[in-house]
Amino acid sequence: MNLKETTLYKILIALVALVSVPALFGGIMEPDSALYASIAKNMVLRNDWVNIYVRGIDWLDKPHLTFWLAAASFKIFGISAFAYKLPSFLFGLLGAWYLYKLAKDIYIEKTGLISALIFLSSLHILISTFDVRAEVYITTFTLAAIYHYYKAHQGSFWHIVAGSFFAACAIMIKGIFVLIPVFGGFIIYWLLTRQWKQLLKLKWWVAIALIFIFIIPELYALYIQFDLHPEKLVFGKTGVSGLKFFFWDSQFGRFFNNGPIKGKGDVSFFLHTTLWAFLPWSILFYTAVVNLFKKKNRVNLPAESIMIWTSAAITFLLFSLSKFQLPHYILIILPQFAIITALYIQEGKSLKVFFTLQNALAVLIVLILSAVAIFFGFTNHYIAIAVLVILLAVSFIIFKGLKTENLLARSAMISVGLMIFLSVFFYPSVLKYESGMEAANWLKKHYPEAKASVLMYPDAYSFDFYANGEPKYLWSYEELNKLKDEKNLVIYTPESELAKLKKDYRAEVLKSFEYYHITKLSPKFINAKTRPQLLEHFYLVKIH
Repeated sequence: MNLKETTLYKILIALVALVSVPALFGGIMEPDSALYASIAKNMVLRNDWVNIYVRGIDWLDKPHLTFWLAAASFKIFGISAFAYKLPSFLFGLLGAWYLYKLAKDIYIEKTGLISALIFLSSLHILISTFDVRAEVYITTFTLAAIYHYYKAHQGSFWHIVAGSFFAACAIMIKGIFVLIPVFGGFIIYWLLTRQWKQLLKLKWWVAIALIFIFIIPELYALYIQFDLHPEKLVFGKTGVSGLKFFFWDSQFGRFFNNGPIKGKGDVSFFLHTTLWAFLPWSILFYTAVVNLFKKKNRVNLPAESIMIWTSAAITFLLFSLSKFQLPHYILIILPQFAIITALYIQEGKSLKVFFTLQNALAVLIVLILSAVAIFFGFTNHYIAIAVLVILLAVSFIIFKGLKTENLLARSAMISVGLMIFLSVFFYPSVLKYESGMEAANWLKKHYPEAKASVLMYPDAYSFDFYANGEPKYLWSYEELNKLKDEKNLVIYTPESELAKLKKDYRAEVLKSFEYYHITKLSPKFINAKTRPQLLEHFYLVKIH
């Protein structure tokens, strides 16, 4: 690879990272991001890093590390959306670096750079900068574990320690099932290349032992909060073991759909999820997968490639067979998808066809986003459209000619334009309909002395995070009666409770707010004319 290509890929990677920065200063989205942020906030406010509480009640679902990382950031930078999003963003960049290192070591530097560019510019990674959950952390930790174990396979013991540390971190984010993408590829690679004696080597058993040593903080926290207190009511029953939930119910229970948290499965779900989640690379990726099925296309690839393909394949299959499916799960194997796509692009096959497809995709995305800007009713929608058109024109003018690097650059510029549109224009407009955040910010500004509470509404997680202190949840009017004489009591409540509050209490409506579940966008919501039909209304009510 010549210096010009290297420089181009590095500039594009830096550009994609740079245009993602404004998203760090946007609001936190409901439900999951706001829930996780409020849990971390409560850890800091209570100075309790062992017990997880939601609405003042013991909460058993996700392991602790996601919340510990956010809480640590809150300690350093203060409690804010920026502080919550920053660790995930930085770990995403770390994941891209590990992806570069892994692909570079197995193949060549060019493959590493292209893989990192594809990964960082894929749509779901970009969206994850806004809607921060746990999956970016898992992606980076599993990828780091794979890299260090790959190096350990070549002989270095300290990579065993590092690999086990990162594997343990992944487990403390999501659970024991993350070991499947970590070890699955290695095991199949060893079996197919007749290296089964690797399974008996002491270093791999040491690696497993180290993983269990490194997850002791998680096991300790679960034991202290739940196993020591069988009297606690969890999932509607007592005697719930946090350790059993961690090792079994949260993992195998979800896979077999017989645990306390259930889902609905569709075998094709991740096939069509990948189509949009891996944009603008999904067509190239599916073509690359088909290409891999032809034996002649695998002849010149290193044997270690098996590790990459099979790690992705078994994880994808596991997700598809599971009854518990969410789109963001696919993030965990996007690094492997990026490597597979990068290898295919470097072959330079059908460049003219893919130029045409990617150009058509770029134009289509600009048209769709322009329509969204107009129909949504952005006050500055002409600026949004102008930015998209200018970026499209610039990419067409600068990156012309049937070359691999031009195909990559044009595709990456699609993501750059998309990210600017989302972070500067779209999400700032959409987040105005996250009423919990809007109400909490209004309350802090106009009634900073208010004692914030939530009445008869279970999902006000953004209100929890943005309001001062830790809001109380009132599940009945009996609970409200106990507090009604308190000074400065302000309640956040849905419209369904307003009539009773006005009738039975000295209630003063301070302000109303419009609400929509913004992570479930629909054409009716996008269209400003039909949007009012979908909006719910919430109120801040002061009880005198």
